[in-house]
Amino acid sequence: MDRVIEELRANSEAVPVPLELPDMDDIIDAEEQILVSLDYAFRQFLLTVSDVIVGSMEPVTVADPNSHTYLPEVAAVAWSLGLPRDMIPLCEYRGGYYCTNEDGEVHYWLDGEMSNDEPWRDVWVWAEHVWLNS
Repeated sequence: MDRVIEELRANSEAVPVPLELPDMDDIIDAEEQILVSLDYAFRQFLLTVSDVIVGSMEPVTVADPNSHTYLPEVAAVAWSLGLPRDMIPLCEYRGGYYCTNEDGEVHYWLDGEMSNDEPWRDVWVWAEHVWLNS
């Protein structure tokens, strides 16, 4: 995890209005809105790198309810499009969603179907293999 955090920070793009990192209260507020608890790795991801901008992907955030990446809003849209309710969106991408299950595995969902590809073990493996290469 620490190595991935360092790589993400090293590759982060400077932006005029930087994102803010959330605190645990922000995460709890988001969990209460979506009525789902996030797994430990997802929480750590949000607490440590949700302010990072890398490549073309924009993972969800929980610090700013007005952001287009705000988890409860992204989840509401994804679920309305048919993403199973037991999946939590991590990142909207090309009309589909990278999402996590209750075990923290990351899958890709598009057009009503989960990808047949092997899931990533957790958000950190996904960040290293997918987000850093976007």
